[in-house]
Amino acid sequence: MELRYIYRGLGVGLVGGLLAFVFARIFAEPFIQDAIDYEGGRDAAQEALSHAAGLGHAGGGHEEAEVFSRSVQSNIGIGVGMAAFGLAMGGLFVVAYLLVSRRYPGVRPRVLAGLLAGAGFVSLYLVPFAKYPANPPAVGHEETIGDRSILYVTMVAVSVVSLVLAVIAGRWLAGRVGTWNASLLGAVVFFVLVGVAMGLLPPLGHLASNKAEYGTLATETPQPLRDARGAIVYPGFDADLLFRFRFYSVISQLLLWLTIGFGFGALAERLAGEPARVRTPRATTGAAATDRASAGAPSSTAAPSAAG
Repeated sequence: MELRYIYRGLGVGLVGGLLAFVFARIFAEPFIQDAIDYEGGRDAAQEALSHAAGLGHAGGGHEEAEVFSRSVQSNIGIGVGMAAFGLAMGGLFVVAYLLVSRRYPGVRPRVLAGLLAGAGFVSLYLVPFAKYPANPPAVGHEETIGDRSILYVTMVAVSVVSLVLAVIAGRWLAGRVGTWNASLLGAVVFFVLVGVAMGLLPPLGHLASNKAEYGTLATETPQPLRDARGAIVYPGFDADLLFRFRFYSVISQLLLWLTIGFGFGALAERLAGEPARVRTPRATTGAAATDRASAGAPSSTAAPSAAG
C-alpha cells in the first residue's frame, strides 16, 4: 500500500517540476539572458578600464570555454534539473504524508496533502528565500558561492526545525487554550524563531568579497562601474530585472508545490477510498443471503402448519 502512495508522490513531483520548468522557461529565462548580457558588457567595460590604466587585460584571463551551449543550458539543463528537483520534493512530501497520516488518520487526504504542501513551500523555500533570495547571473561574486550555499542550507534547516517546534508547541497548547488559539501561538513561535535566525545570520552583502568591492553598502548586486575620475562608465545591475527574476522564481516554486498538494491530495483520496468500494459488494452479497434465509424461514415453518 505504501508503495502506491510513494509512486504517486514521485509522479506528481515530477509533473510539478516539469510544469515549473515550462513556466520558468517562458517567463524567467529571458531575464537570465539579460543578466548574462549585462555581465558580458560589464566585463568588457572593466577590461577597457584596466587597459586604459595600463594594467593590460586584467580580469579577462579567467574566461573558460563553455562545456554546454547556452541553448542546451536553458532547455535541457534547466529542464532536467527542475524535473529532478520535483522528484526529490515529491519523495520528501510523500514520506511526510505517510508519517503524519498515521498520526492523524481522521484527517481527509486532500486537506492533509494541502497543509503539508503549504508547509513545505513556506519552510523549504519561501522563508529561506526571504533571507537569501535567488539571484540571476552577474549578481554575486564567484568567490562567495561556497559561503552563500552554506548560509542558504543553514537557513533551510533553521526554517524546517522552527516549523517542527511550532507544531509541537501548538499541539501542547491545544488542550490548554483551544485549537484556534494554539495554532496562532504556534505560528508566532515559528516566526519568532526564524526572525531571530535571520537577524543572526549575515547578509550576503557582508561577505568578504562583497565588502571588499562595495564597502559599507552591504550588497551583492553590481553597482555602477566608475573610472578613475568617478564618472560612470557602465550602469549598475537593473533593479527591475532583479525583481522580476526573483518574482518569477517564487511563482515557479509555488506552481510546483500547488501541483504536489492538489495532485497528490486527489490521488490519495481516491486511493484511500478503494478498499471501501471493494468491500461494498461483499457486504451486499452477505446481506442478500441473510435476507433470503430470513425469507425462507417462515415458509419452512408454515408448511407443517398447513399440513396439519
